Amino acid sequence: MQTYGQKAVGLNFNPSGDKAVSRCKQIFADAIDLLQELRENSTSGETTRLASIAITEAQGAQMWAVKALTWRN
Repeated sequence: MQTYGQKAVGLNFNPSGDKAVSRCKQIFADAIDLLQELRENSTSGETTRLASIAITEAQGAQMWAVKALTWRN
């Protein structure tokens, strides 16, 4: 079963089987899992909001990172 972070980055979607893409996605998934744990355990609305923003930004950064890793001239 995948973690929240692995689902959030689409860890299983890697049609080329590129190892760098898999590694990159797992790194971002780990960061998202950390933030998700914080979000679930926080009693602060502001902490929850900030964690949610960070998760969204991490998803965007992961997509750009994969784009950079797979860019071909």
